[in-house]
Amino acid sequence: MSLASATGRTQTIGAALSAAGMAITVGTALGFQHIGGFIPCKLCLEQRLPYYVGVPVMLLALISSVLKLPPLVTRGLLLVGALLMTWGIWLGVYHSGVEWGFWPGPTDCGAVAPSSGGGSLLDQLDAVVPPSCDQAAGRFLGLSFAGWNVVASVILAAISYSAAFRKD
Repeated sequence: MSLASATGRTQTIGAALSAAGMAITVGTALGFQHIGGFIPCKLCLEQRLPYYVGVPVMLLALISSVLKLPPLVTRGLLLVGALLMTWGIWLGVYHSGVEWGFWPGPTDCGAVAPSSGGGSLLDQLDAVVPPSCDQAAGRFLGLSFAGWNVVASVILAAISYSAAFRKD
């Protein structure tokens, strides 16, 4: 049996690429956090939400395509994934703008000094102070993690939109 179905090979490949790309992107972010020691700020964590929702949606789109469900189902799921990545673009651009000082970030996303009193020593050691949203943890080729998220989101949105609207 061929992977090509009523929705076409393009939708199957698009769903597979989108699911894999989203999983790799959010997995990389989690790796930088848990292996690399980069503590994410509030906006960094918000940028992961489209991926956390998008991976299962794209897996459903892939299953829908392989099982030859009605084309409207597969294309609809691909469109939802594309819209999630469009939301990811907005979140990344917003965070990048905060980092570059183009606009202010949320008021609850600043560096917080650890409390000097109260609690035991162990409680104070366990306290993790997230970084301020306006300070990039690092830059690679001129882009911060938020900037690279924009690049990944644009590519994944393009794949998903193309697969949702392209006719085989």
